[in-house]
Amino acid sequence: MKTTDTYTHPESLVETAWLAEHLNDPDLRIVESNEELDVYGTGHIRGAVHIDWTRDLNDPVQRDYISPEAFARLAERHGITPETTVIFYGDKANWWAAYALWVFRLFGHERVKLLNGGRAKWVAEKRELTQEVPSFPQSRYPVPARRRDAEIRAFREDALRQSEAGRPLIDVRSPGEFSGEVTHMADYPQEGVLRGGHIPGAKSVPWKKATNEDGTFKSAGELRQLYFEEAGLKPDEENIVYCRIGERSSHTWFVLHYLLGLTNVRNYDGSWTEWGNSVRVPIAVGA
Repeated sequence: MKTTDTYTHPESLVETAWLAEHLNDPDLRIVESNEELDVYGTGHIRGAVHIDWTRDLNDPVQRDYISPEAFARLAERHGITPETTVIFYGDKANWWAAYALWVFRLFGHERVKLLNGGRAKWVAEKRELTQEVPSFPQSRYPVPARRRDAEIRAFREDALRQSEAGRPLIDVRSPGEFSGEVTHMADYPQEGVLRGGHIPGAKSVPWKKATNEDGTFKSAGELRQLYFEEAGLKPDEENIVYCRIGERSSHTWFVLHYLLGLTNVRNYDGSWTEWGNSVRVPIAVGA
C-alpha cells in the first residue's frame, strides 16, 4: 500500500466486521450518539449505550459543555474508566458520534475510535440490532483536572484572530450556507441566525467531500488531495474548522486530526449560530 493511501492513525477507525467480532470485549464500550434522539430505542448494536448530545454533553443552562465532575459521573454511569476504549457510532454519517468523540477528547479521554460508516453501514449490512438496553457496573473515573479547551477548541475571538491573520479557516457547511443564500440546511429548523455568509477568509470544504456514498471515509490519498492540495492546508499551520453548531465540524476535525495527522487543528463549536448573531464581527457573502 502506498504511503499516501495510509491514514496517519488508522487505529482510530474500526470496521463493522471487526466490531461484530468484538462485541463482548470487556475493555470496549460502544457508544451510540445520534441527532435523532429516539433512533437508539428502535434498535442499536448489542452492548451499545446511548449518549444524548443535548442532555449528557451540554450544560443545561449556559451554552457550554458539562463540567469535569459531570463528565466523570457520565463515564462512571456507563462503566467507562480511563483505560476503556470507547467506540462511537451514530446516524447522519457519524456527525454526532464524532461530536461525542471530540467532547471525550476535551476531557482528555485518550482511547477513542469511530465506527467507519456509522449506524447506516451497520444497518445496510443487516447486522444484529437489539432494543435491550445494557447495564454495566458503575466504574470509577477520576475527575479530569481540566477541559482541554485551549488545545482542540476554538472560540469566537480565536476565529476572529485567525481571520484577521489570514490563517486557515475551513467552513464545512453546504455551499448555500457558505454563500449566505441560506442560514441552515434544507429541512432543518431555523435557529435564529440573523445573518448569513461565512467568516472572511474561510474556505468552503463541505464535510461530505470527505466521505464515500456509504458514509465511510475516503482514502488517505483522496483526503490529502482535498485538504492539502485543493484547500491549501499545511500541516505546520494552525487550523480552525467550523459549521453551524459544531457537529459537522467535529467530523472534519476527526478527519484532519486522526486520519491526516494534523496536531494543530481546533473546532470552533460556537460556529455560525454564534458568529452570525454577534455584533460587529465581519461577514463575507458569496461563493
